[in-house]
Amino acid sequence: MQTKLGVVAGFCAVMLAAPSARGQDRMIEDFTGSPGDRWEYISDQVMGGVSSGRVSLQRDGGQVFLRLQGEVSTANNGGFIQARLKLSERLPNTAQGLELKVRGNGQTYYVHARTGGTVLPWTFYQASFEVTPRWATVRIPFEAFQARGRMLRKTLAPEAIRSLAVVAYGRDHTADLSVADIRIY
Repeated sequence: MQTKLGVVAGFCAVMLAAPSARGQDRMIEDFTGSPGDRWEYISDQVMGGVSSGRVSLQRDGGQVFLRLQGEVSTANNGGFIQARLKLSERLPNTAQGLELKVRGNGQTYYVHARTGGTVLPWTFYQASFEVTPRWATVRIPFEAFQARGRMLRKTLAPEAIRSLAVVAYGRDHTADLSVADIRIY
C-alpha cells in the first residue's frame, strides 16, 4: 500500500541548508514547516506482501519527528515497511555520509538510498543502524551502503541519490522507529 502523508500544518520542511559551522554538514530534513506531502509510506503490499504499518508526524515537547510503526512479515515473499523522501536537490559529491537523530524499540533498522540506476522496486543501496529508546545520533558513511540488486554500481555516489527511506526490513518483527532529523556530513 502506498499513500502520501498529506499536508500536516505546522510540521516538516525539506531543505538543503547552507553549510553549518561544522563545515559541510547540511540539513536534509529537520521536520519544520509541512513535509507531509514529501514523505510517502510504502509497504511490501505493493508486491503481494502482508506487512502493515503507518507513518505519522508527532511532537514531543519542542521536538517534531517522523514515526514509522507496524508489523513486518516475511510471509508471501514480503518483509518491509518504509517512509521515503524524494530529494528535491542532489547531494554534493563531497558528502561523506548521513547523520540521523533516531530512537526506537532497540532493534536494527535501515536506510535505503535510490538512484537513477535503481529502477526496479527491489533494487536499492542499504545500510543498517541500531536504535535505543533514547534519542541518539547515528552516522552512516556512504561507503557502508551495500548495493542490493543486479547491475548496480558497487559503491553509492552521494550525488546520484534521488531518494532516502527509513525502513523496517527483512525479518518478522514489530517496528517502532522515530526520526527527528537527517543531514549529510
